[in-house]
Amino acid sequence: MAKKSSKRSAKGALQLLRMRTTILIMLILVLGFGAVSVRLGYLQLVEGTYLQEKAVEQQLVDTTVNSKRGTIYDAKGKVLAQSASVWKVILAPAYMKTDEQRIYISQKLSKILDLEYDDVYKKCKKKTYYVVLKRKIESDEREKILALCEDINDKFDGLSNVITLFDDYRRYYPYNDLASSVIGFTGSDDQGLEGVEFQYNKYLMGTPGRIITARNANQTDMPFQYEQNVAAKDGNNITLTIDETVQSIAEKYMKKGLTDNEVVNRGVCIIMNVNTGAIIAMVTVDGYDLNNPYDLSEADLKAIGALPEKKRAEAESQALGAMWRNKAVADTYYPGSVFKMCTASMALNEGVVNANSSFYCAGSVSIYDQTIHCHYHAGHGSQNLFQAICNSCNPAFIDIGARLGAKNFYKYYQAFGFSNPTGIDLPGESDDLFFNEDGSMTQTDLAVASFGQNFSITPIQMVTACAAVANGGKVLQPYVVQKITDVDGNVVKNTETTVKRQVISSSVSKQMCNFLEENTTKGGVNNGYISGYRVGGKTGTSEKIGQSQSGYKDYIASFCGFAPADKPEVACLVFYDTPRGASYYGSQVSAPVFVNIMSEVLPYLEIQAEYDNGEKQYVDTITGSYTGLSVSKAEAAAKKDGFTTTVKGNGKKVVAQMPSTATKIPVGGNVVLYTDNESTKQKVEVPDMVGNSVSTVNSIAASAGLNISFSGVTASASAVSTSQSISPGEMVNEGTVITVEFKGSTVVHD
Repeated sequence: MAKKSSKRSAKGALQLLRMRTTILIMLILVLGFGAVSVRLGYLQLVEGTYLQEKAVEQQLVDTTVNSKRGTIYDAKGKVLAQSASVWKVILAPAYMKTDEQRIYISQKLSKILDLEYDDVYKKCKKKTYYVVLKRKIESDEREKILALCEDINDKFDGLSNVITLFDDYRRYYPYNDLASSVIGFTGSDDQGLEGVEFQYNKYLMGTPGRIITARNANQTDMPFQYEQNVAAKDGNNITLTIDETVQSIAEKYMKKGLTDNEVVNRGVCIIMNVNTGAIIAMVTVDGYDLNNPYDLSEADLKAIGALPEKKRAEAESQALGAMWRNKAVADTYYPGSVFKMCTASMALNEGVVNANSSFYCAGSVSIYDQTIHCHYHAGHGSQNLFQAICNSCNPAFIDIGARLGAKNFYKYYQAFGFSNPTGIDLPGESDDLFFNEDGSMTQTDLAVASFGQNFSITPIQMVTACAAVANGGKVLQPYVVQKITDVDGNVVKNTETTVKRQVISSSVSKQMCNFLEENTTKGGVNNGYISGYRVGGKTGTSEKIGQSQSGYKDYIASFCGFAPADKPEVACLVFYDTPRGASYYGSQVSAPVFVNIMSEVLPYLEIQAEYDNGEKQYVDTITGSYTGLSVSKAEAAAKKDGFTTTVKGNGKKVVAQMPSTATKIPVGGNVVLYTDNESTKQKVEVPDMVGNSVSTVNSIAASAGLNISFSGVTASASAVSTSQSISPGEMVNEGTVITVEFKGSTVVHD
C-alpha cells in the first residue's frame, strides 16, 4: 500500500514538473517571440525609412558630376570669365587581374600625370571600378591618356575600360588682372570666393549632375554598365555693366598715377552712368591676377619672409585679404573738399543760401577753443557762393554749414545716401562712420563736416552722390550686373534703373552743374579741364587724422567730376590713398589722372566734343597713308588731312612716312615723307621738354622736327609739361610723335 502511494506521489511530482517546464517554455517562447516581434515592428515601422536609406547607401555609390559655370561678359559681350573644358581621370582597378598590369599602368600614369608611382600603384590594387586619379587635366595630358588607353588595350586584352576621362571645367580669366576687384575668382571647388563670382554664385554655378553606380555583395563597385547618369545643368551667364575698353583706359592711367605720385595705399576710380546708376568702370589699383589669385607681390613676400616663422601664416592671410579687397566699396575715407558739392547743394535746396549770398574769409575761424584755418591763410575776404566753391574756402563752408544747421545737414546727409550702404551688388560694402549714430552733432562737428572732414564714407557713396548732384537731383541704385541669361539666351534677371529718392531739385542740380563747370575752367581746378568738353568737378585733399605714419602727414587726394556739364552722362571719381610724391593735393595728384581717363573715355562713349579755336591746335587727328604715292600726290593728300610735310631723299615716290599711317598727331603736325631707303636712316636728338609751357614745348618740338601729342591740361595758361614719353637725348626719326603730359602749375590746397 505504501509502495503504491509512493509511486502515485512520484508520478504526480513528475507531471507537475512537466507542467511547470511546459509553462516555462511557453513563457520563454512568448516573451522571446514577443520581443522579436516588437523589435521587428520597431525596425519596420519606426526605423524602416532610415534603414532603407542606409541599405541604399551600401548598395549604391553616388558620384557628383560638375556643372559648367556660367560665363561673365562685359557690357559689349567680351568674355571676362569663362569655364573651359578640362578632364578628370577615373581609374577602374577592379579590371586589372595581374600585378604586371598594375605595374605597367602605374608607371605610365605616374609619368603622364606627374604623380608619385607608389600612390598610383596603391590605387591600382583597390577592388573598385571608380577611383579619382587626377582632376582638371589639360588637353595635352588628355591626348597622352587617350594614347595610353589604346596602348593598354593592345597590350592587355580586355582592359579597354580601365581608364575613363570625365568632363570637368576650370575657370579662366582672359584679361588676367582686369577689373579683378569686381569680377573676383573661384576656389578649387568652383565656388565663387570674391566679387561677382561670389555675389552671384547661385546663378553662375548651375546644378551638378550625378552618376549612380551599384555595388555587388562584396561591396565592390560594379562596372560602368550598371550605372545611371543624371546630366548636369550649366550655370547662367552674366553680363556686366563694366565696359572692358573703359575699364582698361581707367586702369592704365590709374596705374601710372600710382607710380608717378608714389602712392602707398592703392587708389580707386569709379565711372558711373549718372542717369542709370550703371557702373561702367571700377578700378582698385594695384589689382591681382585672377588666374593666380594666391600669388602675392614680391614686396609682400619679402615683408612676410622677414617675419618670425610663427607669424608668417597670419601675415600671408592678411596680405591676401588686402590684395583682394575692393577698396571702392569696402574702404571708407574722409572725402574732404569733394564733399563741398554736396554741402552747397544742401544749402541751395534748403534756401538758406543763393548765388548772391556773401561769405567772409579772414583766413581762419574760431569755434570755442579751436581755430580752423583756410588753406589761404591771408584770407579770401568777401566772396559769393561760386567764388567760395572755386576758392575751396573752408571758413565760407563753415558759414554755409551753420546756416543749414545740424538737423538739416544730417537730413540731407541721409538723403544723399551716406548714412547707409548703397546696396551695390558686390560683396563687402562698408557702412559710413559719422559723428554719432543718431546724427547729433556739436557746433565743431558741423563746422568740419561742412568741408568733408572727420567723417568717413565709401568711394561708391561719393560717386553716387555726385551723380545725384549732376543728374537733376535723383539718388540712383548703383549696380554692376546688367542681366542674367540662361544657356539658351533667355533672360533670367534684368536690372532696371532704380531711383531711390529726389534729394535736391532739378533747378538746384542745374545751378550746381554751372558752378562746378566754372570751377574747372575759371576756378581753382583747371587741372580738371578737358579740351573740347564741358566738365564739372571738385577736388579734395583730406588729412588722415589719427592714421598718419611716423614722420608723415598722410592724405587722401581725390577728384570727382562729371561730363558733359550741360547734359551730364557720366561721373568719375579718382582717389589716391596716401601719395608720397612731390604733391599730395587732389588738384595735382588726382585731377590730371581724371583728365587723362576722361579724355579717352568721352570720345569712346561717343560724347561729342566741341573745340574752340584755342583748343583745336592741340587736338589729335589721324594720319593717312601716303606711302606709295608720288611726292606731289603725297604732299597734297597730307595737306588735305591738315598736316604739313617734309620730304627726305631724292626719289620720286614715297617709300616710308613718319608718323606711320593711323597715328594720332595734332592738326598742323608735320609728316615726314621718305623717298629712298637712305633717308630713312637719318635721326634727330630728342630735346628736354619738361618744365615748359604748351607754346614753348610746341616750339621746341618744331625746331627738332618732332610731333607732340598733348596729354593732360593744355588749355590753362598755367599748364606746365611734367613728363615726356621718349627721354631726352634719344635718337629718333624726324616726325616721331612724343607724348608730353601737362599739369596746371597753380597749387590748390583743397
